[in-house]
Amino acid sequence: MSKHKFKPESLMMSHGYKPELSEGAIKPPIFQTSTFVFKTAEEGKGFFEIAYGLRDKEQNEELGLIYSRINNPNLEILENRLCLWDEADDCAVFESGMSAISTVLLEFINPGSLLLYSTPIYGGTDHFIESFLVKMGIDSVCFHPGQSEAEIKAIVDATGKGDKLAMVYIETPTNPTNELIDIEMCRRIADHYSTAEKHIHLAVDNTYMGPLWSQPLKHGADVVMYSATKYIGGHSDVIAGAVLGNAESMKRVKVLRTFLGNMASPNTCWLLLRSLETLQVRMEKQASNAMEVAKWLETHPKVDHVNYLGLLKEDNENYATYKKQYSSPGAMLSMFVKGGEKEAFQFLNALNLIKLAVSLGSTESLAQHPASMTHIGIPAEERNEIGITDALVRISIGVENPADLIWDIEQSLEKIS
Repeated sequence: MSKHKFKPESLMMSHGYKPELSEGAIKPPIFQTSTFVFKTAEEGKGFFEIAYGLRDKEQNEELGLIYSRINNPNLEILENRLCLWDEADDCAVFESGMSAISTVLLEFINPGSLLLYSTPIYGGTDHFIESFLVKMGIDSVCFHPGQSEAEIKAIVDATGKGDKLAMVYIETPTNPTNELIDIEMCRRIADHYSTAEKHIHLAVDNTYMGPLWSQPLKHGADVVMYSATKYIGGHSDVIAGAVLGNAESMKRVKVLRTFLGNMASPNTCWLLLRSLETLQVRMEKQASNAMEVAKWLETHPKVDHVNYLGLLKEDNENYATYKKQYSSPGAMLSMFVKGGEKEAFQFLNALNLIKLAVSLGSTESLAQHPASMTHIGIPAEERNEIGITDALVRISIGVENPADLIWDIEQSLEKIS
């Protein structure tokens, strides 16, 4: 009988863990330790050479346990399992999504470099780019969904610093407007400015779709990032981030993580390992619920427009990208209520089952007002230009009964005067 290749959802309970090394425990215990004992001094030297990037691992050689700032059994098991979904060479887990994002940006962009990024993106990322990186002498320029490859190249060329381009950074679908960006197009743009001496890295924030519905590495990304707080954690009880990618990129990310010290703790990793076991069933239920809610909202008289991938028609210019990049429309939707901030707040304040809170991807449904909350740091004129108006409400759909979600949204919309 031929060897069977198990699907990721089947391996989430066991991959990367040997019960015999932990007294036969069916689940990994929490390795709450700061340091690990070496068998010999020579072994310790070898472990440190690899950890500090002084040499590559030899064939079949593994990085041994050194210190929990560098590696820990809970951390390693989690990273091994996360690699399965994205089919990545390696993974690095962080104590927050922003620590994952900021580490990637700091590793691949130097003072004097140019960063090309898509907008809108998560508000924290936008603030880091526009307020922190600029202080390091890093220039940035953005493009919008819907702009062509030629138009984006023209934006880069207009800066006069195309030769300084170091990274293309995108978030797709866009947060919170659910617009799409072609990852393969961005790969071509990065390659256009790459040289034999300099590879332009393509980084994709895949938080909105999670590892189940999209695998950007298959479309040319060098690294993919997640706020693991969201779908991967899925229970609104842990903060974490993850970066996955090819071996060359991840070696650099992990070495910098070692010195920044922003890796996830054993307890955080243990909680995420628990959550991975139900990742697929949770996300599939959330997507199913979101489709029902979006279809119901689409014709409501107090809603101007609903942004949800499942509502895209075949004649929409984004439809081909949607079908190419995603296996599901996801569980995030945003809607424009008729009116402005007053009407949006009336809707949000009247919600009963759905909770008024930021974040997304958890078992409970959440709603928020991006213009005054997650994206408040973006100037109002720019927010309006990219579609984050005062009338926009973002909803993360959970695993509740869809009829109950629709009832709650309906009674809340009725409260809009």
